[in-house]
Amino acid sequence: MTNLRRRTSGITIKSGRELAQMRQAGKVVAEAKVHIMEAVKPGVTTGELDSIAEEVIRKMGATPSFKGYAAGGLIPFTGTICASINEEIVHGIPGDRKLKEGDIFSVDVGAIVNGFHGDSAFTIGVGDIPDEAQQLIDATRESLKLGIAQATNGARIGDIGHAVQKYAEGQGYSVVRKYVGHGIGRALHEDPQVPNYGRPKRGTLLKKGMTIAIEPMLNIGTHETVQLDDGWTVVTADSELSAHFEDTIAITADGAEILTTPNGYYF
Repeated sequence: MTNLRRRTSGITIKSGRELAQMRQAGKVVAEAKVHIMEAVKPGVTTGELDSIAEEVIRKMGATPSFKGYAAGGLIPFTGTICASINEEIVHGIPGDRKLKEGDIFSVDVGAIVNGFHGDSAFTIGVGDIPDEAQQLIDATRESLKLGIAQATNGARIGDIGHAVQKYAEGQGYSVVRKYVGHGIGRALHEDPQVPNYGRPKRGTLLKKGMTIAIEPMLNIGTHETVQLDDGWTVVTADSELSAHFEDTIAITADGAEILTTPNGYYF
């Protein structure tokens, strides 16, 4: 779940034991993603997909991160997943809407294991989708990979954002600025904020034991956003398509350890 650019709960360095708990939370999230992806098809409702995710999470002994989540005066979120369709960037509320052939569907899902969160997102096409939509999805996935590659011990937050922005804008897309990635651990949103834009060698120093969620959101048109009256759903200001990918990672001595993706597999 993205962080609106507001103050969060401080930077934490995780111990080996704490990282082990986060790996378990990440495995739960990865498993939920697999089951959701397998169920995405024309005619399925976002509420049905939400139920699948919650069942997987609870069967694995975890708790949904998002259900009941509220911060900064927001209305408590009612779903296990954020379910965003087409021009919806993030935080779509699952319900009785049916996916249609040609839609693109963004899913954000989180789980808590022994007090520690995992958080991840992906965008998938529903049936056959236009080339323009597939290219957006592919570029957003690639921008996440490039951002993760910069998340090394001794690098800075700006290195991540710069990598995402340089690639995304080079492909002709805009990068959402109002909503950003974030630190994660005992709180879903911790410091530091992780923008998907920025200057290299600037910002918070990354250190071994930090855990962050990197989550590029790329739009075909403007980067400007509008929040709907439901208090959660965020859409592109020009109604153009948006895609979203996210993984929770740990900074290690050897680079970034991805905690929320099945081994060797990117959505």
